[in-house]
Amino acid sequence: MSEAISEVIAVDEVTSWIGQRAEIDGPLTYTLIAGGRSNMTFAVSDGDHTRFVLRRPPTGPLLPSAHDMAREYRLMHALRDSDVPVPEMVGLCQDETVNGRDFYVMRYVDGIVVRDVEVASTMDIAARKTMSESLIDTLCALHRVDIDEVGLGDLAKRSGYVERQVKRWSGQWESSRTRDMPLVDAVAAELIRLMPDPNPTTIAHGDYRLSNCMVDEGGSVVAVLDWELCTLGEPMADLGGLLGYWYDPQDNDPAGDAESTGLPGFLNQNDLASRYAAIMHSEIASITYYRAFAQWRLACIGEGVYARYLAGQQGEQDEEIDLDHMRDSVAERAERAAHLLGMI
Repeated sequence: MSEAISEVIAVDEVTSWIGQRAEIDGPLTYTLIAGGRSNMTFAVSDGDHTRFVLRRPPTGPLLPSAHDMAREYRLMHALRDSDVPVPEMVGLCQDETVNGRDFYVMRYVDGIVVRDVEVASTMDIAARKTMSESLIDTLCALHRVDIDEVGLGDLAKRSGYVERQVKRWSGQWESSRTRDMPLVDAVAAELIRLMPDPNPTTIAHGDYRLSNCMVDEGGSVVAVLDWELCTLGEPMADLGGLLGYWYDPQDNDPAGDAESTGLPGFLNQNDLASRYAAIMHSEIASITYYRAFAQWRLACIGEGVYARYLAGQQGEQDEEIDLDHMRDSVAERAERAAHLLGMI
């Protein structure tokens, strides 16, 4: 075990805690899973087999209301019997004497996370098409969940979603920004001014995208992950967020973080939106607004991530981190939001 792991995982204490809640055979080893940009995620292995996954906040100072382990745990536990595939929860620890900060543990799900074009290239055209369809079908399943029936009626207010989100992320921007960028504030004001009439309130994942889901070899979604930003709110915001991450070669200004979804077999953004509208029997006239909202929010989130990496709060990652790209993408997203809103 590396020294870096021992700085963020109290191995003996955490292993004992897991052993009180699940059957384990011998010592456990903890390996940081690269690619996480917010909370830290660890594979927990028993010998040669990965048994669990542990999530905890990053090190160092935390922004207010961010990195809420209890919220993530509650969401996935509440959805355990729904049509939304989620990992099985083992437990939530809020006793800081165990590991310094809250964490939760879930059962390991055997699947594929399509993080980049290299992973997507290993899957055939049929699997990519299935992946596109399954992502939309799963999002529709989430938006059809009866909030009260699964015990999430008090998760958040059921009205004022956009106002709440703009206020929250404007505050996060001010708390984490590393430079002046007046466009971020200007877009926030325009989002409030142009706010469309809301759709009926649903569970809103808050960060729904391909790399936050696991799929099987055929492309079907087997687990939805990373519920940190989940709330009650506007379903179009989830769809707009998905499209904001979706690289579409037919778009004049492709917005995707990776070109994986531009490979043959993946649906384009119009097809994704049309499939959602057909399943949900909903109007998507406001989707351009929510695409802009998603880009602006991703700019605010991206600045927080960039600030944490500058401060060394994300642990030692095996992957190479391009900090210049991370910094520049914040401005690019703010500009894309302004363009979608007709500001530039």
